[in-house]
Amino acid sequence: MGFREHVALQVEPQDDGTSAVVVDAGEEHLNPRGSVHGGVLATIIDVAMGTAVGTTGGEAPVTVSLSVTYLEPGRPGRLEGRARVRKRGKRLVVVEAEVVQDGDVVADALGTFAVRPSDG
Repeated sequence: MGFREHVALQVEPQDDGTSAVVVDAGEEHLNPRGSVHGGVLATIIDVAMGTAVGTTGGEAPVTVSLSVTYLEPGRPGRLEGRARVRKRGKRLVVVEAEVVQDGDVVADALGTFAVRPSDG
């Protein structure tokens, strides 16, 4: 079982520099205070961003930096991460994302990913 399966991520890549990642958060995703652990939200964002980058050129993206702002506590239930490529260069790609629950943004983020230049 890979990490995505362990965390129970459902990945929905698109073909236009965007992606969505869904998690049905349960008890295993919560911190001791009963809200979704910040690491789970960051994982949703990171995977959504990397998947969005992958739709723009096929290279394997590598996270260089990731800044997450936690706006509301996540609760048990459906969480959806949405990412879109903001700017793609030859080696670096800037991506923005958010995690939404019941219409509320619970976290937003900006990330930079490295990609290998295309062969040929």
